[in-house]
Amino acid sequence: FATLARTGGFSPGDMEKIVASFNTKFGLDKPLLQQYADYVSSVARFDLGVSLNQYPKTVWDLIAEALPWTIALLITTTILSFIIGNLLGAVAAWPRAPNWLRNVATPFVLLQGVPPVLLGIFLLFFIGFKLKLLPLGSAYSTGRIPDWSFSFFIDVVKHQILPALSLILGTVGAWVLSMRGMGVTIQGEDYVNFAEHKGLGGYTIFRDYYLRNALLPQVTGLALALGGLVFSGLIVEGLYGLPGVGSVLNAAIQSNDFLVIYGIVLFITITVATLMVVVEMLYPLLDPRIRDS
Repeated sequence: FATLARTGGFSPGDMEKIVASFNTKFGLDKPLLQQYADYVSSVARFDLGVSLNQYPKTVWDLIAEALPWTIALLITTTILSFIIGNLLGAVAAWPRAPNWLRNVATPFVLLQGVPPVLLGIFLLFFIGFKLKLLPLGSAYSTGRIPDWSFSFFIDVVKHQILPALSLILGTVGAWVLSMRGMGVTIQGEDYVNFAEHKGLGGYTIFRDYYLRNALLPQVTGLALALGGLVFSGLIVEGLYGLPGVGSVLNAAIQSNDFLVIYGIVLFITITVATLMVVVEMLYPLLDPRIRDS
């Protein structure tokens, strides 16, 4: 304090002492292999370290603050894209469906090759900026204090519509194609032909024999799609300025906050791998044929 008061700033010697103290604190003065061993040891203890840019906040603190926003966005988009895509794909393959209804899936198939970030820019410009139908970004209105009121919930939902649409429009097409392929395969199965010969109604056959059996392999595809959707969601969060994990990761990349980058990537990798294992374990419970065998 006396140095600051006397000189109005740090001297070169003071800066060298500060750098040396930080190197000692974070172990940067140790050999490279020792630094790596210390990092692996800390990760094994679920200690991801502290943020260099927002010290003394830990990496876990930053993830915990941002994770609810990311979970809300990804769960919503995953469920909606899975339901919409599989229904449209099943209808597209169902021979009794009207032609106009089967063609509804075509635009979604065309959009599947467009990256979600480009869809986000398009929606942001035309719906948010030009038409002013929805907010341009952020999680809620500027100046709004977060609370548990219904009005705040509606405000958050309005701000989440464009990011959710960016992800849904880019992922529905993949579900449509895979479900259509499963539907075409199932049409020739004996149980479907048996149901038709029994004289069951078209809706009953579609719901109980066709759709339910075609959905089973899609559950496995859901686990595989989670990885791509997670990383797409992180990019879309940064585009719309949502306070989720994607924005934290983007800020860490711009400020070279390496511990935060490592921590978030490791957390996402472990989370996606865990979800894939859980889905694979649940699959025998959903398919009696595998459970019995």
